[in-house]
Formats: sequence, C-alpha cells, structure tokens
Amino acid sequence: MPAFSLEPEQQAWCAELRTLAAQRLRPVAEKGEPGRVDRALLAELGRLGLLERLFTSGALDLCLMRESLAHGCTEAETALALQGLGAHPVHAHGTPAQRARWLPAVADGSAVAAFALSERAAGSDAAALTLRADPDPDPGAGGGAGRGWRLTGEKCWISNAPEADFYTVFARTAPGAGSRGITAFLVPADRPGLTGSALDMLSPHPIGALAFDGVPVTADDVLGEADRGFRVAMGTLNLFRPSVGAFAVGMAQAALEATLAHTARRDAFGGKLSDLQTVAHQVAEMALRTEAARLMVYAAATAYDDGAPGVPRRAAMAKLLATETAQYVVDAAVQLHGARALRRGHLLEHLYREVRAPRIYEGASEVQRGIIAKELYAETPPPAGEAP
Repeated sequence: MPAFSLEPEQQAWCAELRTLAAQRLRPVAEKGEPGRVDRALLAELGRLGLLERLFTSGALDLCLMRESLAHGCTEAETALALQGLGAHPVHAHGTPAQRARWLPAVADGSAVAAFALSERAAGSDAAALTLRADPDPDPGAGGGAGRGWRLTGEKCWISNAPEADFYTVFARTAPGAGSRGITAFLVPADRPGLTGSALDMLSPHPIGALAFDGVPVTADDVLGEADRGFRVAMGTLNLFRPSVGAFAVGMAQAALEATLAHTARRDAFGGKLSDLQTVAHQVAEMALRTEAARLMVYAAATAYDDGAPGVPRRAAMAKLLATETAQYVVDAAVQLHGARALRRGHLLEHLYREVRAPRIYEGASEVQRGIIAKELYAETPPPAGEAP
C-alpha cells in the first residue's frame, strides 16, 4: 500500500476513533486529576479494545490510533501511548511467563506500564546511563532462580512514575561497555528497594523519578538477552517515534480546524478574518505543513511495517518534522485566535501546553537530527579511490 494512501476501511476507522475520543473518552478524561494516572480512562480504553490493539497492530495502525485520538482527547492518546511504550518490550522480548502475567492486564487497563530509560545525566544520550546492575550473590532474593543482579541508582523523567505497576528498566550490566553493556529488566513496582517520587511538570500525566536501592532482579526478569538491552530500547523507540509524530499531527489538525472555523466567522476590518490575505496565507501554510508531516509519519510507519531499510532515519525524520510542525501550527493558531486562545479551558490553551513536550521526549529534536545525519553518512559510500 502506498504510504500516502489510506484504504476506505482505515479512513472509516479513523473517523470512528475521532468520534469515540470526543464522545466517550473526553468526558472520562475531564474527570481525571492532572498529574495522576487516570485509571478510569485506561479502563475505558480497555473496554473499547484499543489497548489490546497495541499488541496486534503494526506501526501504521499505531499512528492512525494516536493521530485520531489526539484530535479529540490528548489525554486518552497519551494514556494509550504510554501503555504501549512501557509494555512493548514485554510483548516483543518477554518470556511466555512475563507476557502471560502482564500483557492481559495492560490490555484491559488494570495494570499501568512505564518505560524507564532516561536519567538525569543520560536523557538524550541513552547509552550513557549509569543505573548499575551489580551481580547478586543471592539471586533468589528477587523471587526467581539462576543469575541475579541488584539495581542501584536512579531514573528520572519517567512517564507514569511513580504510579505504574511495573517498569521496563534499562540498567548497566557491563561497566565501560557503552551501549553493549545494557540489559532490559521487567521490574514490578512492589519489588523491595524500589521507591519513586512525583515531579511537578508541565504535563497532564504523572512524570517522576525512581530510586533503586539494591533492587533484586534475576534472569527471570530479563527482557531479551543480558547485555543486549540497548537493542530493546532502540527497537521500541524506532516503532514509537513515528507515532509520536502522529500524536503531533493529530494536535496540529485540531488546531488547524479550529483556526479555519474561527477565521471564517470572525468579523474584522469590514469583513471576515479569512478575507485578509495574510491570514489566508498563514492558514494555507499551516495546512501545508500539517499534511507534509502526516505523509512523512505514514511513510516511516509503512517502512517499519514492511521491514524496509533506513527505519531509524525515517523514524527520526517523521518525529522531527511532525513535532516541530505541530509546535508551529499550534502557535500560529493561538496568534490568529488572539487572547481568547489563552483562556484556561480553551482548546488551543490546552494544545499549547501539550505540544511542547513531544519535541523533547523519546529523543529531542537535536537528537533526531543527529540520528538522521549519522544514518545518511553511514549510507553514503566513500568517493572513488578513497579508503572508507
């Protein structure tokens, strides 16, 4: 299927999701407490079958879900995305026992997942993480058997912390080995030695820090292979980065539609605001950039689903373009609406707060440019007659 074309069934599904977001999910989200996990909203997402779909859909379907939900209820979109981000490593790399224990509960919304990669000094540079996994002489203390470790250190800027029920945690099992010495662990929140604290952030969902004081883990808790956890992290991010772009596109589309409606009815200078060429051209630019970002997101997701080459570069391009575009579109929409857009409760006031964070999380815009450049140079053969 060409990346720029959706089948009628997909278009109908997106329309259904936008309706569900506005009519079923938005009323639930409005009752939630900012900065806390909205378990009622997760339960509703579970009843609608959307959380289960996280584990049966490809990258393009994930993008369509996130874009469509973001159009009508950003809180529902984020709740769904965080469940997927935290649980995807379990789905993709977990043992049968790990999957049986956690994935059904994630799918029905009764268990909250979190992806614990970032640290205070290792946010953008994920390979520099310092959370230690030291060999444990008594591995049975973690409730498992065989090889064991004790986790010591901190994680920071973790979405759904400290309220999640389990964490996908990335720790250093081989000191001095860079990205080659990291292991992914599934760590239940009630594991002894694990504590967390909330951070007061510009975010409707909880973001917190985690402290690991000799937290016991065993081979039963490893996701994938020991010392190969960086692959787990990057594989997860390559899937979810285009869908971060889809989230951004959904917000941009909502801002664009609000701006079209406002400028078409707003009286100004003896006519409608839309009659002013500067305004009309601004709206055209907003639409142009939104559609370009959407197409790049769909192309990156389709490349992932098809196993095409260059997925890290495409994923980085999609996230970069879409998040930067959404920031531009929402800001332009606020400008064209004027002071009314800054009132608490206005759609654009909400989007203005929501749109900023995606340019940072799952790799800041500057990191995405670095990935793109690295991949481009890696794909470029050296000039004839020169050694590589």
